[in-house]
Amino acid sequence: MTGFGKATSELAGNKITAEIKSLNSKQFDLNTRIPSVFRPYEVEIRNMLASTLERGKAELCVTLESAAGATSAIVNTAALAEAKRQISEAAATVGLPEPQDWWSVLMRFPDVMKGEQIEADEVQIEQLRKTVAEAADCLMQHRRAEGLKLEQFFAQRIRIISELLAEVPRYENERIERIRTNLAEGLQKVAVADYDKGRLEQEMIFYIEKLDVNEEKQRLAQHLEYFMDTMNQPTPGQGKKLGFIAQEMGREINTLGSKSNHAEMQMLVVRMKDQLEQIKEQVLNVM
Repeated sequence: MTGFGKATSELAGNKITAEIKSLNSKQFDLNTRIPSVFRPYEVEIRNMLASTLERGKAELCVTLESAAGATSAIVNTAALAEAKRQISEAAATVGLPEPQDWWSVLMRFPDVMKGEQIEADEVQIEQLRKTVAEAADCLMQHRRAEGLKLEQFFAQRIRIISELLAEVPRYENERIERIRTNLAEGLQKVAVADYDKGRLEQEMIFYIEKLDVNEEKQRLAQHLEYFMDTMNQPTPGQGKKLGFIAQEMGREINTLGSKSNHAEMQMLVVRMKDQLEQIKEQVLNVM
């Protein structure tokens, strides 16, 4: 969802520049900085950007320049006279001399200078809509370029996890035999008069079945395939869905690690987790 877009247009002596930048966010959140003459149309601009950008924490900055230069300003003579009167009265009350440079003092009052209230005309309004739309399109192009890079990034991580998952079976027979041997050796060290060997074998089988990871392997393989299928869907807005699939992948990988009881398998699980964490970090960039 990150991106940046900028557009500039000149028409009828007016130059409008629109800049939009967007960061990751679960919802659409827009902050605006636009000239006061365009404030009545802020809601319209917000709705337009919400429809285009959909998600992300965005910031819009619009500037307006006229051929005549900066916006003209006028002196508020009423405020100027009132400020001078108050200063004169205060000086007489506290016994202080009046200022020698009246202008430097009076111009510090906020209401002395005021800008002319100018309403935007239809030409400027249409120019604003067009410029903001072009900036939004530029940002979306940036997003699409980033999306192509993320698609390659995800495909590579999914491939690595699939390859690591394919290495798990070669350790399973050794793992089961090691578990059986460890149980038998441990039992020999315990001083018991007698025990039912048939019941012991049943308990060992039950224990080993609890450590079976076939279901976890199958589900993880399905999640990996589902992630790729979802990523390749032409329908936009798959980011949240990819995040949910990544969570499910994490559950299966964690269960695989807790059941492994085998150093080499646990190393594979750690490497899977590393790849999955990279996916989770970057899936936040997907709309």
